[in-house]
Amino acid sequence: MDYKAKVMSSEDMNRTLIRLAHQIIEKNDGVDDLCLIGIKTRGVPLAKRIASNIERFENKKVDVGILDITLYRDDLSKINIDPIINKTDVPFPIEGKTVVLVDDVIYTGRTARAALDALVKLGRPAKIQLCELIDRGHSELPIKANFVGKNIPTAKSEVVSVKVKEVDGEDIVVIKDR
Repeated sequence: MDYKAKVMSSEDMNRTLIRLAHQIIEKNDGVDDLCLIGIKTRGVPLAKRIASNIERFENKKVDVGILDITLYRDDLSKINIDPIINKTDVPFPIEGKTVVLVDDVIYTGRTARAALDALVKLGRPAKIQLCELIDRGHSELPIKANFVGKNIPTAKSEVVSVKVKEVDGEDIVVIKDR
């Protein structure tokens, strides 16, 4: 793999996801009425892993859903004129719950904004929180994650690449040049 810097190994990522699970439990005084929703693509396995950690610590299962934000993006025409629409799968009600949106990297905040738009179409949660494995700065919107695995100051010319076993066959976070 060609990259400038390795930011997280598999072990680092695992430790970080355990810490994030503890922070989510702590901030919400437990897990009653809590659910996690992963933003496609890499937010989904991260949400499932955090939920697994929470279940291990609290002996309570936390619902996990999948959110596709493709149609809610404000840059859709720049990305692709024929977008591939994936399935949103949230098989539980979110009304009155605390929803933790989980994603891999927050950069401009536009993915999180699109996720908020997609989420409110599903119902009205009591609270929405944002959990990001990596915050690389450069926000263009007034959106800030409630839970951050690691802050990595980057140049706009750089890319933070998160790979997860479930999608990419390995767990690693690296910085590359664009």
